[in-house]
Amino acid sequence: MKSFGFTRRLESARLRVLPPQGYLEMLGLMSAATLVVTDSGGMQEETTALAVPCLTMRDNTERPITVEQGTNTLVGRDRSLILRLVDEILLTGGKRGRSPELWDGRAAERIAAHLARWLAERPAAVHA
Repeated sequence: MKSFGFTRRLESARLRVLPPQGYLEMLGLMSAATLVVTDSGGMQEETTALAVPCLTMRDNTERPITVEQGTNTLVGRDRSLILRLVDEILLTGGKRGRSPELWDGRAAERIAAHLARWLAERPAAVHA
């Protein structure tokens, strides 16, 4: 931040610079956020699960479902688009999306059931 001359801009009463956060602390911060601006793939998923609008500063994503169904919007590095969407989110609450199908926290149960069926269908291993 210093090398790019942003230190003075960060002294605003509307901004707080925090040290690096742990995963659970970051989830807590995101869950209470009005919006998140990121380039992180993980945050695209987490904000969708938390129903928090997310602006992703990338031109593409390996998590397209967060754009198609979730709260994520790709903005690249288009400053005017980012500023316009931040203003829109602050005014309207922004894109809420929905939690994609199967994002119900029950993946482990589905995997275990699938593995149990798969194992039951396999012949018993013969040990010599």
